[in-house]
Amino acid sequence: MADEKIPGVRPYDAPAGGWGALKAVAGALSDQETMIEGGKTLLRANQPEGFDCPGCAWPDPKHTSSFEFCENGAKAVAWEATTKRATPEVFARHTVSELLTWSDHQIEDLGRLTEPMAYDPADDRYKAISWDEAFSQAGAALKALRDPNQAEFYASGRASNEAAFLYQLLGRRFGTNNFPDCSNMCHEPTSVGLPDSIGLGKGSVTLEDFDHADLILCFGHNPGTNHPRMMATLREASRRGATILAFNPLKERSLERFASPQDPVEMATLGSTPIASAYYQVTIGGDAMLVQGMMKALLAMEALEGGVLDHAFIAEHTTGFAALAAQLEALDWSVIEAGSGLSRARIEEAAAVYAKAKAAILCYGMGLTQHRDSSGTVQQLVNLLLLKGNIGRPGAGICPLRGHSNVQGARTVGVWEKPPAALLDSIRDVFGFEPPREHGHTVVEAIAAMEQGRAKVFVGLGGNFAVAAPDPTRTFAAMRKLDMAVHVATKPNRSHLLVGKAALLLPCLGRTEMDVRGGVRQAVTVEDSMSMVHASRGLNAPASEHLLSEPAIVTGLAQAVFGQDPLIDWAGLANDYDAVRELIARVFPSAFTDYNDKVRVPGGFRLPVGPSDRIWRTASGKANFLVFDPKGGDPRRGDPDVLLLTTLRSHDQYNTTVYGQDDRYRGVFGRRDVVFANPDDMARFGLKAGMQVDLVAAFDEGVSRVARAFTLVARDIPPGCLAAYYPETNVVIALDDHDRRSGTPAYKSAPVRLRKHEAGLN
Repeated sequence: MADEKIPGVRPYDAPAGGWGALKAVAGALSDQETMIEGGKTLLRANQPEGFDCPGCAWPDPKHTSSFEFCENGAKAVAWEATTKRATPEVFARHTVSELLTWSDHQIEDLGRLTEPMAYDPADDRYKAISWDEAFSQAGAALKALRDPNQAEFYASGRASNEAAFLYQLLGRRFGTNNFPDCSNMCHEPTSVGLPDSIGLGKGSVTLEDFDHADLILCFGHNPGTNHPRMMATLREASRRGATILAFNPLKERSLERFASPQDPVEMATLGSTPIASAYYQVTIGGDAMLVQGMMKALLAMEALEGGVLDHAFIAEHTTGFAALAAQLEALDWSVIEAGSGLSRARIEEAAAVYAKAKAAILCYGMGLTQHRDSSGTVQQLVNLLLLKGNIGRPGAGICPLRGHSNVQGARTVGVWEKPPAALLDSIRDVFGFEPPREHGHTVVEAIAAMEQGRAKVFVGLGGNFAVAAPDPTRTFAAMRKLDMAVHVATKPNRSHLLVGKAALLLPCLGRTEMDVRGGVRQAVTVEDSMSMVHASRGLNAPASEHLLSEPAIVTGLAQAVFGQDPLIDWAGLANDYDAVRELIARVFPSAFTDYNDKVRVPGGFRLPVGPSDRIWRTASGKANFLVFDPKGGDPRRGDPDVLLLTTLRSHDQYNTTVYGQDDRYRGVFGRRDVVFANPDDMARFGLKAGMQVDLVAAFDEGVSRVARAFTLVARDIPPGCLAAYYPETNVVIALDDHDRRSGTPAYKSAPVRLRKHEAGLN
């Protein structure tokens, strides 16, 4: 679809990757003033003796090339390895109130934090303090709480296994399971939905499985931006003849064609490799209905021709098939078409491709996990795979695409607000204290607790909590009610500026930096999205002599709270990460036996993944077909004046970090205030491309949530659907609008109404 003559919007016809990616890498290094050192750093990314790139959780290949980084990984590394410094002198020049008027990009572009700082309310500035004073203030705030559950321990997925394990140990020793974490905002439906289906809240595939799959199904993800190293895997699969089907409301360039910067022929000839064999533009939130339609078509083919389903696998390894078949039989095609936005013919076409495949992998991202019924939708994906025995054999399985490089690992080592009894029992047996048994808060529940004054101290291990969370009007106000906020961070961000009575900034080492403790260079470990655990070793000199590692900061907080702890040698653990890993192995013996030996092997080791071996740790002892229950349907559908908005990351962005104002593959340059709309919808509402509109949250009860002054851009998107950038449109995401099982906010399906923008209109 041709772009209108809108400032900053123009067609982009090049493939994903290619020369555009190389130019962007150079631009990122130049912008962060780290061309030489940054370039050297990139050559150590994802190498056996180097550091794990913080950019995504895609696994490292066994045979690493001369460089194993992608464009957005390079941006993440440049952003961290910048020579810019956010020193106390910088903060002395700007009040917090002034900084709050800056853009998120401007705040983070101040550079690396260099010293511990405390907020001075009298002067409205952050000012330098010593580490001893920082720990003393944080410890005093925690010890002053009447109830341990008045503390919230938030964790970002950037934290290593060692830091995350110590962090959850700190919180449970303190007496709470309040561990809201970034999983709550992205892949919690995976963690909640998959265990009921296959007995484990993780994917079942390995990177090698992609070499054997003849079909790859891609649901709700944009690999070129959010996990770009996956593009090399998809390119190889396409070139060897595998079929790739893409299911997404918008067509994304990286799933159409890709040029590998590592292929001299492709680069020299300006060629590219086609990725998706077919593209199915499902309506927002329509994936569950689409998959049910595919399964209904498979059952019809089986009845007509036979040989489609894997009856031996179903009989030996599954339960619930009859109930699923009955539900699908009763489901009318008109309901499927209306719910998916696709015709019966197109759904049957996709089902026929799947029926013929010998081995299929199904990949999915946050386009599936950030809706009201995401946990159930994830289970429908599993149903589709189980029908043909596509779990637990080479070239087949389920592949959730995690974002942060260690979001999965943090959960594995205990950062979870709903810990299983076995974990708590193991902590008790290893450390000699009784951990709390009551479930803690998710992100949404933590915000409600702050809002109501039940949570008084917030500790953030990385991340940009308030900006990542939905409904900033409520979230920002809730943060400002805190008695104390303690932020462990590499750079300043907006959450740090939402100060209540007191706030601390504790600067930590980045993933790229050398970590020396007790005179020994330490290595941390991370887990990728395919359950591989490997070591990460920084190589750069720290951005400041005052930085501490995340494990050292966590143990410093613990010592401030517990003093000389008779049960845990916090000071010793701060200086010996091998000792931390030994404790992890004792708490999780089935997963981390011989942990220290295994991570010293290049490439690391894979954790046990039962479904890969057709071991199903479910109540039934088998994989379960589960019927989709929308519980009366989505009340937001059916009103012709209400559209569903999906929020997007731009290509110049990683989570809440905005590197720049361009979204190259979508043809948007120098701006982010656009909303993509279907041309027929625009005409229906009397609107035209280039007009400014407001996105007004629908179904508000006495509350007005509006994203103002967005420019309409016509795009090939299903009717009734809109797309705009995150986090700018978080204002229309209600805290109460989330997946009903996992609590994950419905960032991908917010009901809104369009109205012409008028200055001054509320």
